[in-house]
Amino acid sequence: MDYRDAGVDVEAGRAFVDQIRNLVHSTFRKEVLGGLGGFGGCFQLPSGYQEPVLVSGTDGVGTKLKIAQVLNRHDTVGIDLVAMCVNDVLTSGAEPLFFLDYLATGKLEKEQLTEVVAGIASGCKQAGCALLGGETAEMPGFYQVGEYDLAGFCVGIVEKSQMLDGSQVKVGDIAIALASSGVHSNGLSLVRKVVSDGGFAWDQRPELLGGQTIAETFLNPTRIYVKPVLAARKAGLEIHGMAHITGGGLPENLPRCLGTNQAIKINPNSWQIPPIFQWLAQAGNVNPEAMYNTFNMGIGFVLLVPPTQVEQTINYFQSEEIPAFAIGEVITGDNSLVGLL
Repeated sequence: MDYRDAGVDVEAGRAFVDQIRNLVHSTFRKEVLGGLGGFGGCFQLPSGYQEPVLVSGTDGVGTKLKIAQVLNRHDTVGIDLVAMCVNDVLTSGAEPLFFLDYLATGKLEKEQLTEVVAGIASGCKQAGCALLGGETAEMPGFYQVGEYDLAGFCVGIVEKSQMLDGSQVKVGDIAIALASSGVHSNGLSLVRKVVSDGGFAWDQRPELLGGQTIAETFLNPTRIYVKPVLAARKAGLEIHGMAHITGGGLPENLPRCLGTNQAIKINPNSWQIPPIFQWLAQAGNVNPEAMYNTFNMGIGFVLLVPPTQVEQTINYFQSEEIPAFAIGEVITGDNSLVGLL
């Protein structure tokens, strides 16, 4: 008896690493030391920082993977994985430097997992960070054949004097929302229940979704905000706080970027809810409170800026082809949202 008899193919694992080598190398920055295959990835800190602060984040993709696996489409979930980590790190004002992934599967299927890694590499390029390394675990009996799970880890850097921690936010600051590309990677368990309980098929094309299939709509990858936001700060736009709108929606995530004794008064009529969320609410008979506490409702990222910077900020992101709109104002309060529902 050997390891292959137990369901683990070591040679297939080596062949997989060789197959993805070029994808990984295509993401490397000049600070990467060495190549793929060592026990650890090595990265030299960029020069020019006086008091560099490292900011780390980790996340997964959740049950969105179930949709990808049911449809046998694996080219977008890697982008989601990177996005969930780098967008979190960005809220501190940090530039993502490198990313590592953990990929676990029941049986290593090279073509399937190469698609996944291609998505991870694409996400890293969008964020400007290096895919420094990772781990692929073949776990027969733990995952079914064709199933896999993903987790990721990102490290970024920011000058201490430029780090955002809530203390910069002022009463009177305006919340500028940056549009999401869809549901991103949160609330997919509810999405799957709506589809299943409603008797819908993933290849159906509801009129409200504008001709896309249900599957195409919900597999649309998470938008990565890193490069335009960092460029905006570098160009001189004054940003006092940032929030990544993930699980828990606006009510849970937006207050996380506030200072002490602050709240945000939201104007719920300041943006149009995208059709994807309208369809979910109707198809699943989901009430507004549950929708806002589960989904991003069309807002993937929020910036807090001084009133004098509102027009300039909106125009900048519109020029980057990211719809942006003012949705509220920072007020004195108890670290909550006011007026959303």
